[in-house]
Amino acid sequence: MMTTSNANPVVRRRLTTSELATWRALLDTTSELRRRLSDQLQETSLSPADYEVLLALTEASGRELRSSELASTIKWDRSRLSHHLGRMERRGLIRRDECLTDNRGAVIVLETDGSAAFRHASAPHLKAIQKHFADALSPEQFDALAEILAAVQNHLNLSSEANNG
Repeated sequence: MMTTSNANPVVRRRLTTSELATWRALLDTTSELRRRLSDQLQETSLSPADYEVLLALTEASGRELRSSELASTIKWDRSRLSHHLGRMERRGLIRRDECLTDNRGAVIVLETDGSAAFRHASAPHLKAIQKHFADALSPEQFDALAEILAAVQNHLNLSSEANNG
């Protein structure tokens, strides 16, 4: 047994075989689900990364976000986002405007072509989510999954706060 700096005991234990198998199933299942959804999106000329950026901009007030807000919203590091936005900008999906309140930042704006590409991709993408994910679960399983995901997210948030505090 170890102790933390505030003298609360921390019990370390090994994961059980069942827990490890469940973790592996989660990794394999989410990887396969992402692959299938990615394949479907590629048919619309958008990558999953494009779709994620366009979704965030579509949901944003005024269909624009500061680049730092966009990075935070989609949980990307700023370097990755900057490179990806450059590719999207060259394709006419978004544009980067100067931020009037901070000359170091940029405002990312959803362009008409980006909005059209997002709308074009959304219906088949949602059908693929229905087919490969939603159709596999009962309403009770959805409720249980939501509860499980909330517990894991809460744990991650608490861990992050403990590490930053």
